[in-house]
Amino acid sequence: MINDFLSLFQTDFYREVWRLISSTWPVWLPLILLRFLISTWITYKRREWLKKTGSILLEIRIPKNTDKSPAAMEMVIEGIWEDVIGSLTNAYFEGEVRDVFSLEIVSLGGEVKFFIWSFPKWKSIIESRIYTHYPGAEVVEVEDYAVKVIFNPETMNLWGITTRLVKPDAYPIKTYIDFGLDKTGKEQEEIVDPLAPVLEYLGTLKPGENAWIQILIQGHRKEGFQDVRLFSKPDWREGIKKEIKKIIEEEPVIKPEKGKPASLFNITETQSETIKAIERNSAKLAFDSMLRVVYVAPKEIYVRTRGVGIIGSMRQFGSKTLNGIRPHRFIPGIVYPWDDFLDIRRRYKQRTLLEAYKRRSVFNVPYRHIFGKPYVLTTEELATLFHFPGSTATTPTLTRVPSKKAEAPSNLPV
Repeated sequence: MINDFLSLFQTDFYREVWRLISSTWPVWLPLILLRFLISTWITYKRREWLKKTGSILLEIRIPKNTDKSPAAMEMVIEGIWEDVIGSLTNAYFEGEVRDVFSLEIVSLGGEVKFFIWSFPKWKSIIESRIYTHYPGAEVVEVEDYAVKVIFNPETMNLWGITTRLVKPDAYPIKTYIDFGLDKTGKEQEEIVDPLAPVLEYLGTLKPGENAWIQILIQGHRKEGFQDVRLFSKPDWREGIKKEIKKIIEEEPVIKPEKGKPASLFNITETQSETIKAIERNSAKLAFDSMLRVVYVAPKEIYVRTRGVGIIGSMRQFGSKTLNGIRPHRFIPGIVYPWDDFLDIRRRYKQRTLLEAYKRRSVFNVPYRHIFGKPYVLTTEELATLFHFPGSTATTPTLTRVPSKKAEAPSNLPV
C-alpha cells in the first residue's frame, strides 16, 4: 500500500518538478533567507524602538455638565491623525512605526472612566485639544489600570473578543450625525446618545469586576516599501467607487432597459442615502482600527453573560443599510476538554489577549494582528464610539469633575 502511494511521486511530472526545485535553489533559497533575516531584524528593531519610546495613559475626567456634541471629540481625534513614519533609515534601521493611540472606556468595579493611551510626545497635544473643546475637563496622567491586573487562572476568569466590520470599509457605521447629534438647539430630553447604553451597562458591574473597551487606532495610509512591504497595499478609498458602482449597477430595484447603462434614477431613496453616507464618510480622515473587549473578574463573582451584554449594548451603531461592528473572535472561545489537556490552550489565549491589551499591540510587534486584522474607521465613526456624554447619560458611577473651574482673576496680589 505504501509502495503504491510512493509510486505516485515517481512519474515524469514529479521528477521534473523536483529537478526544477533542486536546480534553482541558488535563486529561491537566498530570497527566503533574506526575507527571514529582514523580518527578524525589523521585529527586533521595532521591539527596541517601542520599548525606548515608552507610553503614557491619560485619564479624562469629564465635566459634570457638558452640552458638546461628538463633533467636539471628532476635532480632538483629527488633531492626533498622523500617517508619517519618517525616512527609510528610521523605518529599517531604527524600527520606527506610525504613532498608535488607544481610546478606552473602562469599568473598574462599576466605576466608568475614559482614557487615552499614546506615546509620550503626544501628551501636550492631547491635553490642549481636550481643554480647547472641553474647557471644564481634567486630563491627568495615571498609572495603567490594566498592568495592575495579574491573571491567575486558578482564582480568576477572563473573556474577550476582537471585532470586524460587517461590510467593506467603504460603508460607515451609524454615526452621531445619523442620530442627529450634530444639530444644535435640542433640549436634553430630545437627545439620543448612542453611547449611553454602553455606559449604563458598564456602570452595572460590581466591585471586583473589570470590563474594558479598547479602540486602537493609527493613521491610515497607502502602504509600501516604507512600511516594509514588497508589494504596496492600496488606500481604502480605492474601494469606495467599487461599492457605489455595485449599488447602482447590481442592486437597483428598478433594472435599466436592455442596452442602457444603470444610473442613480434606478435606485431607491434608501440606496441613495447610503451612497450619500459613503461619500460623506470618505471625506474624513481615516484610521486603521481595532475594537476589542476584555472582561476579567474573580471566579466567585464572574458573570458568564457580561461579555455578551457589552456587545449587545453596542448594537445601535450598526445598520442594515450601512455598516456595523460585530464579534470576530471570542477568546478563549469554545475549548472542549478532550481537545485541551489541562486547559493549556485556553490559558494561553487568555494570557495572550491580556498581554496584547496591556501593550496596546495589534498593528506592530509583539502581537501584530493577534486574533484579527484591523479595519478602517474615520474620525466621525470614532467620535461616535468614543465621546464624552452630556447630562442625558445618567450613569451614577461615571467619573465627572464636580464643577467647572475658573481662572483666578488677573488683579490678585502676588
